[in-house]
Amino acid sequence: MDQQDLDQDDKPLDPATERVQRKLVRFMAVNLGFLFLALMAVVLALVYRYTRAPEVNAPVGVETAAVPGGDGRIQTVPLPDGARVTGSTLSDNRVALDTLAPDGTRTLVIYDFTTQQVVGRLALPPM
Repeated sequence: MDQQDLDQDDKPLDPATERVQRKLVRFMAVNLGFLFLALMAVVLALVYRYTRAPEVNAPVGVETAAVPGGDGRIQTVPLPDGARVTGSTLSDNRVALDTLAPDGTRTLVIYDFTTQQVVGRLALPPM
């Protein structure tokens, strides 16, 4: 490169080109601001989701259920210590309780109201 080429690079831009350049810089700054705000919204949503305490659906310990169509007695369903019920389904004289143990394992406990005992336990995959 000779001295003439270097001098040509230092020449000021004409006013029309300079206006276009300023508009492009402003456009880029506004879009980067929007992108930053959107990224911060996503990060805040993730932090909120993973730092809030899990909702408690049922008391810890033993669950009770009314006998369907019976004399109104309350029967106690034996569950492991610290387990909580996350879901239930009633069918005829049986109830299926989806339980979550403190160590994170899930079990489906099937209880029969007529025999008043647990008739089955099934291991479920983790949530």
